[in-house]
Amino acid sequence: MDRRTFLKTVPMVTFLAGTATSLAEDLKPITLVKPQTDGGKSVLAALKERKTNRNISAEKLAPQMLSNLLWAAFGVNREREPFKGPGRTAASASNSQEIDLYVALPEGVYLYEAIPHRLTPVVAGDFRRRSGRRSAAGAPVNIFYVVDISKYKKAPFQEPGLRDSEIQKSYYYVATGLIAQNVYLFASSQGLAAHFHNCDKQNTPKEFKLRPEQRVLFSQTVGYPA
Repeated sequence: MDRRTFLKTVPMVTFLAGTATSLAEDLKPITLVKPQTDGGKSVLAALKERKTNRNISAEKLAPQMLSNLLWAAFGVNREREPFKGPGRTAASASNSQEIDLYVALPEGVYLYEAIPHRLTPVVAGDFRRRSGRRSAAGAPVNIFYVVDISKYKKAPFQEPGLRDSEIQKSYYYVATGLIAQNVYLFASSQGLAAHFHNCDKQNTPKEFKLRPEQRVLFSQTVGYPA
């Protein structure tokens, strides 16, 4: 399909997104391979080489690389931590773990579930363009950062201000930044390219079937350097 034909099909794709529940049935959950928790460059070396690289190849990430990437971003690194529940590779207010990672691959959008370490289908179809950058539309992985406000009410420790909307905002922006930096450091450690940026906040919530308590914040594009 050439670019002109593709653009003509976009309205139809958007329409079909309204029946995402049935379309998602065409996708199967992706059980990610066990993540590798050693190897790569040192933290100091990764920090030295950390940078934004918008020139990203369309080459698909190998299954092990995709697994390692998502684990590094916001995976489980300890079964239990002081505020109850599993601990993750990035901190969150009262261990609320309010940020969800929606992963747009060429065949569809998946929700990353950290505890079983798998990708659960959300909607079939190529929605990588919602990442808001031309270069992102052809990249193998686009991670959408989505906050679920309802998770603050379920946090194991209710610290002061946890239900205040303005304080929540500061919490989930910081949480997103921590995860995004994990992605950047993983990318520099493994020789990948990464780009953190804004995204389409108008169409994405409906197409990803988000609930009212969920809000799309940013996205991050990852792949091999072009």
